[in-house]
Amino acid sequence: MKVPVKIIVDTETKSFDINIGTPPVSQLISKEVSAQQGSSVPNKDKIGNLAMEQVIKIAKMKKDSMLVNNLKSAVKNVVGSANSMGVLVESKKAVDINPDIDAGKYDNLISSEKTEVSQEKLNELNEYLSKVQAAYKAEVEKLKAEEEAKAAEKAAAAEAAAVAGEKKETKEKAPAAEAAAVAGEKKETAKEEAKPAKEKVK
Repeated sequence: MKVPVKIIVDTETKSFDINIGTPPVSQLISKEVSAQQGSSVPNKDKIGNLAMEQVIKIAKMKKDSMLVNNLKSAVKNVVGSANSMGVLVESKKAVDINPDIDAGKYDNLISSEKTEVSQEKLNELNEYLSKVQAAYKAEVEKLKAEEEAKAAEKAAAAEAAAVAGEKKETKEKAPAAEAAAVAGEKKETAKEEAKPAKEKVK
């Protein structure tokens, strides 16, 4: 995990201060949900499900570097970042949980700055996430099957058109070939009839 480091040097006294910051919110969220990176389809493909306690933990770490006046606002910032990464909070999208935060549903947790999550709650969140991921996987497979069926149908139509074209071409060539054969036969017959006449002349 990358951590920002700022070094301030006093050129006169040669003294320096080292300020070690905190990782970006996205990296802190990734760590909490054990993910390498955010989702490529965040509105559908969910990669994690944070408890509010975990959101508060991150908000406390990043509050001083955010343009916010209180921890509640910092919590909402973290929720927004999680949403853009494909991470749910309390099994909800940002658009659904932010009204709950505004309504004061999590005020007790936020004011107490609780950051510890029970294993039972984590299990429930992970179970819900698994269902969401399974539903998305089924949707992707369904779309893939529909695309393959359309491609197969298109290929079959193209093949049928090609066969129909070949039959038409063969049908058109047949009369011409027959006429040529008849003309050839007539020519041979004329030659045969001409032979006796030539013999008599001799």
